[in-house]
Amino acid sequence: MLRLTPILLAIAYAVVMYRISVWRTHRDLDAKSIELADPTLKRMTDRLAAALEIDRVPVYIYEIDPVNGLAAPDGRIFITRGFYRKYRNGDVSAEEMTSVIAHELGHVALGHARRRMIDFSGQNALRAALVMLMGRFIPLIGVWIANMLTHLLASRLSRGDEYEADEYAAALLTKAGIGIEPQKSLFHKLEDLTQQRAGMVPAWLMSHPKTDERIAALEALEQRWGAGG
Repeated sequence: MLRLTPILLAIAYAVVMYRISVWRTHRDLDAKSIELADPTLKRMTDRLAAALEIDRVPVYIYEIDPVNGLAAPDGRIFITRGFYRKYRNGDVSAEEMTSVIAHELGHVALGHARRRMIDFSGQNALRAALVMLMGRFIPLIGVWIANMLTHLLASRLSRGDEYEADEYAAALLTKAGIGIEPQKSLFHKLEDLTQQRAGMVPAWLMSHPKTDERIAALEALEQRWGAGG
C-alpha cells in the first residue's frame, strides 16, 4: 500500500486541480470579458456561422494585453484586447482575425478546449507522481527530470492539437468563402505580433508548431484538396 501512496496522492491532486482550474477560468473570463461588437468582424463571423449552420459564433474580447486567442470549454471564443488592438491598428486584417476565430472554433469542435483542462490537471498529477518517485531514487536531479518529462509530453500534445485546429479552420474558412490565405499570412506575422523569438527555442519544446511547419501543412492540405483527395 505504501508503494501506491504517491500515485493515489497524485490522482487526488489531479481531481482538485481540475476543479480549481475550471472555477478560476470561468471566473476570470466572466470578469474580464465583453462581447465583441465590431461590425466588420461580425459580418465575417456570420459567414463562419452560416458555414457551420448555426445562429452565431460567440466571440468576446478578453481584457488582457498579450496577443492571443483562446477557446473556453463552454464554447465561447476569446480574442485578447492586445490582439484586437493589432487589428484596429491595421496590423491584422479582418480576414486574418477571422482565421484566428476559426482556429479557436476548431479547438472547441474537436474537444481540445475541455480536454486541455483535464490535460493540465493530469500533467500536474504526472509531475507530482514523478517528483515523488524519482526524488526518492535520484534525490539531486529527480525533480528536474520529472519536470522535463512532463513538459515534453505537454508540448507534444499541444502541438498535435494546433495542427488539428489549423486543419479544421482551413476547411471552415474554405467553406465560408474566405479561403486559407489569411491563415498563412497571419502565421508569417505571428512572431512579430507576439514578440517571440521562436528560433531561440527547440521546436520540440514549443507548445505551438514552428510557423513554417504550420504553413507547409496548410499548403499540403490545399494540394490534397485540389487533387480531389
